[in-house]
Amino acid sequence: MSDITKVSGTARDRAGKGPARAARRAGLVPAVIYGAKKDPVMINLDPRPIMKEYVSGQFGTRLWEIEIGGKKERTLPRDIQLHPVTDMVEHVDFLRVSAKTTVNVMIPVNFINEEECPGLKQGGVLNVVRYDIELTCRADSIPESIVVDMAGVELGDSVHISSVTLPEGTEPVINDRDFTIATIAVPSSVKSAKGDDEDEEEVATDEAATPAEE
Repeated sequence: MSDITKVSGTARDRAGKGPARAARRAGLVPAVIYGAKKDPVMINLDPRPIMKEYVSGQFGTRLWEIEIGGKKERTLPRDIQLHPVTDMVEHVDFLRVSAKTTVNVMIPVNFINEEECPGLKQGGVLNVVRYDIELTCRADSIPESIVVDMAGVELGDSVHISSVTLPEGTEPVINDRDFTIATIAVPSSVKSAKGDDEDEEEVATDEAATPAEE
């Protein structure tokens, strides 16, 4: 499980575009905390920790403990809105969670032992089909990554979800098929070389079958 990001925020009196614009003019990010059958809470946050986590690629998989007026809320980011031109954060939605809350989270895939992959050694190319996979897990046990071991994967092979050891307590949201995570593609140079070899064999066979002229 990844670390918990702890931040402080201030309550926002009203929802709506007016108060949100005022927060942005003050250099803050308007946000909302919702869920757990409680009333939503409108807040303003410092944009710096949000951007730091967003750039790291772990924004949607790391729990946030947000303190507002002395009260702490355990949350998970569920949506972030960016300015279409500046890419600055404009709004964030946080879901209240507990140790028993089950969530669906996109987890990044981490490929290891590529140097021990026969397919790559033979000139194959790692073709990643899924850079992240949606898993169902408990909110307090969100894994940082899904590890895919490439040792022993041959040229032309595919790596499916069934061949991967998932973190304990998790399961893929897609459970009705054995979907592909990555393949070791045969590069065109290898295909061309193989094709040339086959052509030479065919020519040699044809010459052997042709009777010699007298």
